[in-house]
Amino acid sequence: MIPVAESEKVLIITYYWPPSGGSGVQRWLKFVKYFPGNGITPIVFTPKDPYFNMKDPSLLKDIPPEAEVLHFPIFEPYRLFDRFKKFFGAVSSGSSTLSEPRGITAFIRSNFFIPDPRIFWVGPSVEFLERFIKEHEIKTIVTTGPPHSVHLIGLKLRKKNPDLVWLADFRDPWTTWGFLLGMKPSGIAMRIHRRLENQVLTKATAVTTVSSFYARQLGRLGNRSVEVITNGFDADDFKDLSFCPAEKFVIRHVGILHPACNPEPFLMVLKKWISDRGLEDMVEVHFTGLINRTLQELLSKDELLSKIIKVQEPVGHRQLISLYGETSALLLILTGYRDAEGFLPGKLFEYLATGLPLIAEGPTGGDAAVIIERSGAGKMVESNDYAGMITELNNAFDHWSKKSPVIPMPAGAKTFSREYLSGKMANFLRQLKNEK
Repeated sequence: MIPVAESEKVLIITYYWPPSGGSGVQRWLKFVKYFPGNGITPIVFTPKDPYFNMKDPSLLKDIPPEAEVLHFPIFEPYRLFDRFKKFFGAVSSGSSTLSEPRGITAFIRSNFFIPDPRIFWVGPSVEFLERFIKEHEIKTIVTTGPPHSVHLIGLKLRKKNPDLVWLADFRDPWTTWGFLLGMKPSGIAMRIHRRLENQVLTKATAVTTVSSFYARQLGRLGNRSVEVITNGFDADDFKDLSFCPAEKFVIRHVGILHPACNPEPFLMVLKKWISDRGLEDMVEVHFTGLINRTLQELLSKDELLSKIIKVQEPVGHRQLISLYGETSALLLILTGYRDAEGFLPGKLFEYLATGLPLIAEGPTGGDAAVIIERSGAGKMVESNDYAGMITELNNAFDHWSKKSPVIPMPAGAKTFSREYLSGKMANFLRQLKNEK
């Protein structure tokens, strides 16, 4: 613990903050949780009453008393879209199916709100924060995106105060992001995106991201080095986890099944495996969280899949942890994602923390594959590797049927703990300030 007298103030500008739910909020929430013990007093600037589809009040417990949280008003056009959602492809809070923007929604979203619909928060935030930074003698700021309009706040503040140390943190890419490209923005819109992205990448004091693949990608775009600080798991969340395995072999996928994700290759292999081994009444697959249309359509026309697959609405993080205790194996599907080699979803690290067998389908040369194999939790298998997927299913099933204990995390896995990663981020921020 670093003495309070030596603590430094850092302003963190983020759209996602509790009671927002989902994985996007947890990266900087967990950094903030452990920053006070690493010599940083966090000040969080976030919207007041933002438009969240998923809420998780249980995450509020992770905000340390040392953190000051500033809630600033925001205008969001999504509220207007929601009034006319029968005309748009927006996500409905009452549905378990996730739809990607399409039609007029995608056209408006990708061509009129650049870089995203939170752009209206930028100007008023800059005006407020310029005064706040001076009054409170803040030397270091952090912006985290998506939404990438948050980075424009940092860009404008840095232009007004060149002495600011500004860290731009990318949880997802910008112009190479599959979500953006899937909306098919016009050539003019993409040129504006690239210009804004280049300004952020070249003007920020430093850039961080969550995977080596993204770091190389952003590094080429900005012609600079990019630091990798991955997501992780919080050991505090798992200290009370107890295992009460179900009578059936339960494979669980948690979190959003994004529109780009294609679960069909895995599910077709699973069907064959179940039929060959006569396990129709012994296997269940639970999708806990929003699913995509691909899975919904498979369920509507496949009798076996509709029998064994259970879809649960999103649950709070605390409840999700308890569900791990009722699980036999965990499922990660990266098939279908653009640049899946660099996709490291936050749930992967929590999967590792459980010690449960992991069934993973995706690129064997990607960043996730390296982490999975290094942690001894399983092996990444390509979507066209039928034999490899059968082997992973057999291994996980045998582990469950023998009532084997959970797999202990190797010593090296501590480098993925939120506490360790927060210390790494705190040291990086101090280094930037000292070099300035």
